[in-house]
Formats: sequence, structure tokens, C-alpha cells
Amino acid sequence: MPKSVMLDIITPEKLFYRGAVELVIARTLTGDEGFMANHVWACKLLATGELWIQEAGRKDFRIAAVSGGFIDIKDKFTIFADYAEWPEEIDVERAKRSGERAEEWLKSHTRATDDEQELMKVRVARSKAHTRIGVAGGGLRRKR
Repeated sequence: MPKSVMLDIITPEKLFYRGAVELVIARTLTGDEGFMANHVWACKLLATGELWIQEAGRKDFRIAAVSGGFIDIKDKFTIFADYAEWPEEIDVERAKRSGERAEEWLKSHTRATDDEQELMKVRVARSKAHTRIGVAGGGLRRKR
């Protein structure tokens, strides 16, 4: 039986998840990275993306939409995220509208004279919308 490790996922609002896991795949700033028990200690910044959790003793994965924060890998794993949502919590229509608004705004605001900070906020909003839609649909990793 594979080894497991405790995982806590904490958002500003609540303890989102606590449980024993065998594998966590998170989107970091350098791409998707997997973490298992006895992983070398690490601290990685998180990007907006899908979070895949394989709970101890299970073959399937739970998936969540996560954005911002970091994952701290030590004797236990802790994820501090700006937000996290399970598929059943996602309002797909709202996410689609948010993504469409972001796309429209970006079409008219990509000139060099536009505010870079505002551009980044809208790009993050677009990424969150796409991630939410993907997670609600079962996750992009499952569609491969």
C-alpha cells in the first residue's frame, strides 16, 4: 500500500479540505507538479489551475479549482490558497459570463499605454473562469 500524508487546504474563509492523501498534483508557477509522501521539503507558489487529490486508499482523484497562494511540503502538506472550489460549488454560467467579460475587455485593452496591473487582474479573472469551467466539466486532465 502506498504511503499517505496529511493534506490541509486553507482559504481565507475556511479549512477547505483535510485528509490523508497519496498524491497531490498542483499547478505551480512553473507548471503542474506532483507531490507524494516523503517528498523533499519544498514551498511552491501556486498559479490558477486544477488541483488533483488522490486520497489514501483510493484509485480515483478529487479535483478542485484553486488560485493563488502556495503549497508547503514538509512532513505534512499544507496549501494556502486565495480560493478553492469543488466542482459542485461552481456556477458554470457565472464562470462563462466572467470569462466572456474578461475576453471582451482584453480585446480592447492590450495597448502598451494600458495599465499593466489592470491587464494582469483581467488575465487572472479569465484564467479563473476557464479553470472553473474545466473543473466543473470533470477536469482537463481527464479529457486527454
